[in-house]
Amino acid sequence: QVQLVESGGGLVQTGGSLRLSCAASGGTFSRYAMGWFRQARGKEREFVARISSRAVSTDYADSVKGRFTISRDNAKNTVYLQMNSLKLEDTAVYYCAANNYYYSMQYDYWGQGTQVTVSS
Repeated sequence: QVQLVESGGGLVQTGGSLRLSCAASGGTFSRYAMGWFRQARGKEREFVARISSRAVSTDYADSVKGRFTISRDNAKNTVYLQMNSLKLEDTAVYYCAANNYYYSMQYDYWGQGTQVTVSS
């Protein structure tokens, strides 16, 4: 069983930056592909980015491509989401998730989420 805890959310102005972290425990972190998702109020949860277990492959939603960067440190059991040039529409609760297969969009473990609010 993998436990995931996100941190780093907060309030930022448009054009600003934030770095989210997701710390994993209870499993072999380096075996898992990791993803970031977000859910804005009144909307469905959507995919943001994912990274393979050894960080060989990454993938991004079109809406964040070129602005967000996903990375991981397997020695620290942590995955990151660097968010630059933030826009109002990036406001959401951000969740990290883990699964056993990078190419699957079915994730087995989820964190509790961290709020990101972008203001003008």
